Amino acid sequence: MADNAKLIIEGTTYELPTLIGTEGEKAVDIRKLRGASGYVTLDSGYMNTGSCESAITFINGEEGILRYRGIPIEQLTEKSSFAEVSKLVLDGELPKSDVLDEFSRVLTENAMIPEELKNSLYNFPADAHPMSVLGSLIFGLAGFYPHVDATSSEDEIRTAATNLIAKTSTIAAFSYKRSIGEPFVYPSKDLGYSENFLNMMFSSPVNGYEIDSDMVEALEKLLILHVDHEQNCSASTMRLVGSSHANLYSAVAASIAALWGPLHGGANQSVMEMLATIHQSGKDPADFIEMAKDKSNSFRLAGFGHRVYKNYDPRARVIKGTCRKVLEKSAKDPLLQIAMQLEEQVLQDDYFIQRKLYPNVDFYSGILYKAMGIPTEMFTVLFAIGRMPGWISQWKEMISDPTNKIGRPRQIYNGNNKTDYTPVENR
Repeated sequence: MADNAKLIIEGTTYELPTLIGTEGEKAVDIRKLRGASGYVTLDSGYMNTGSCESAITFINGEEGILRYRGIPIEQLTEKSSFAEVSKLVLDGELPKSDVLDEFSRVLTENAMIPEELKNSLYNFPADAHPMSVLGSLIFGLAGFYPHVDATSSEDEIRTAATNLIAKTSTIAAFSYKRSIGEPFVYPSKDLGYSENFLNMMFSSPVNGYEIDSDMVEALEKLLILHVDHEQNCSASTMRLVGSSHANLYSAVAASIAALWGPLHGGANQSVMEMLATIHQSGKDPADFIEMAKDKSNSFRLAGFGHRVYKNYDPRARVIKGTCRKVLEKSAKDPLLQIAMQLEEQVLQDDYFIQRKLYPNVDFYSGILYKAMGIPTEMFTVLFAIGRMPGWISQWKEMISDPTNKIGRPRQIYNGNNKTDYTPVENR
């Protein structure tokens, strides 16, 4: 605990407690400021506001650090699995082998979705955006399973969490099959989580799809990298909606809606759209790099730099090697070739080096998904699959916090002063 902070307002001094996190993060506690002074703080985008205390994820953007429950992301992507990392963030510790085996088994057993919900996919247009379908069907799960909120038992919450992680990938794969007019491929008890997803996406009665171990490894890493990222837009949405004691399924659906935005989960889709623009122009990637450096030009390189990381995005550093490995099998795609040229040139350009505008995880994840054969409109859906255990962990932590209250930010009103009503005939 550091010394109290002092704030002088209108000649009165207010002492505010200060907090220091386990990694040295410092905060001024203003929870009693309005009651004591009548003042609130104004912080658009909450860039300087801590909404909670959390033990799930630690980020140091200046040094390029990301850890789940204290474990570096580099170690988790190298040694762990998506199922194990999901259990880690949900329970707070790495599971023993028997617990992990049971969790993996239960995920597979619960991967099926209710037939009524599956059939509802035919009520969506074939070209409906898969994020719209995913959010709708996740919300629909609330109608098939017991209500789960802050008052539910540990067993009920555990069951709902397993349901959501297990069924999200099935819903995603089924929505893709519906969009291309192919029959649904059901999950198999003989396949792991990522293997099942790829099989449900690309297998059909006539194509003899073979699961590629390199693709499975790449997908596992991508899902792990996306499990949690502190109090981002969708995680904050999860906490805000959940703070009203809304059903867990509805809070997840709200998080999916937040993730859909191009400034959040849609960033890797923007990367592929940029690469397509470069390809269609017939110009060299170097021309677009120069456009990005021109302050008078509105063009920006998607997939470079990060709002949080002022150094190399640690997730990008992890996935870069995997990206190269996968591209060796599918680099004939012109967009992937452009991506590699763009990366090479940017990493050698002093303009980007001095500003620390390195490729971020969205740059490499978009390339990887493209190499796997996953269509661009499904990219954000893959993000949601990976983020599911993180959202639920944030929700679980929030409801177990005895100081938690329903989210209710304040505002600074700048509208009209009191104005009398004018009858319509006098307007």
